[in-house]
Amino acid sequence: MDLPENRFKRDLRAGRQQIGLWCSLPSAYAAEAVAGSGFDWLLLDTEHSPGDPLTVLPQLQAVAPYPVAPVVRPVSNDAVLIKRFLDLGAQTLLIPYVQDADEARAAVAATRYPPEGIRGVSSLTRATRFGRVQGYAKRAADEICLLVQVETRAALDRLEEIAGVEGVDGVFVGPGDLAASLGHAGEMGHPEVVAAVEEAITRTRAAGKPAGVLTPDPAFARRCIELGTTFTAVALDIGVLARGTEAVARQFVRS
Repeated sequence: MDLPENRFKRDLRAGRQQIGLWCSLPSAYAAEAVAGSGFDWLLLDTEHSPGDPLTVLPQLQAVAPYPVAPVVRPVSNDAVLIKRFLDLGAQTLLIPYVQDADEARAAVAATRYPPEGIRGVSSLTRATRFGRVQGYAKRAADEICLLVQVETRAALDRLEEIAGVEGVDGVFVGPGDLAASLGHAGEMGHPEVVAAVEEAITRTRAAGKPAGVLTPDPAFARRCIELGTTFTAVALDIGVLARGTEAVARQFVRS
C-alpha cells in the first residue's frame, strides 16, 4: 500500500488557490455534511472548539471519501499533540501562535522522525494504514504539510525569520488574535488591523512562502486573494449555522 499523496501540499506549492471552510463543530456528521460542499480544504479546529484527537479521528474518517483536504489545528504548538494527530493520519497541520523562528523549528521537529526531528515512532497507526504503507517512516515528511500561524505584533516583527525556517510550508495570518495584539480586540475591520494583515500577506509572499488567512468578509477575502493568499478560509461552519438559522427565524418569528 502506498503513502497517500497530500494534494493540498502539492497545490499550495504550485500556487493554486485553495478555498477553505473553518470547522469548529467537533462532529463527524457535521464534517461529512460540508465535505461535499465544494471547498478545497476543511480546517478541523481543536484550539477554539471542544475538539480533541478523539473527535478529530472520526472527522478524518468521515471526510476521507470526499475530494477535500482536511487540515487539523492542534490547541498549541505541542510535540505530543502533533504526534497524536499525525498518527491519526492528518497530513496537514496548522500550528497556532508561533512567535519566532525557534518555535517554528520546534513545530517542524515535531513532524519529523529522528534524526531530523523528535516525532515518536509507531508502525501500527492509522497514518501507516496499520503497518501496510511500506517505508512510511522514511517518506512521511514528504507528504506532511506544516502551516504556522503568525498572530501577534511580536510575530509580525519576525515574520521573515519564521517563514524562512526549512520545513514550514506556509504562513497563516490570524486576524482575531492579531487585532487583540494591536489593541483592537474584536475589531478585525479596524484600519490598523487590516493594514497589518495585508502587509503580512505581502511579506510572506515576498519571503517565498504561501500565505493564508481566515475572513468571513467576502470583499476582504477577495482583497487577500489579490494580494497573494493561496489558502484562504472564507467562512466558519458555526457562523453559517448561527447566522443562517437567524435569517430563517426572522422570516417567521415575531420579535
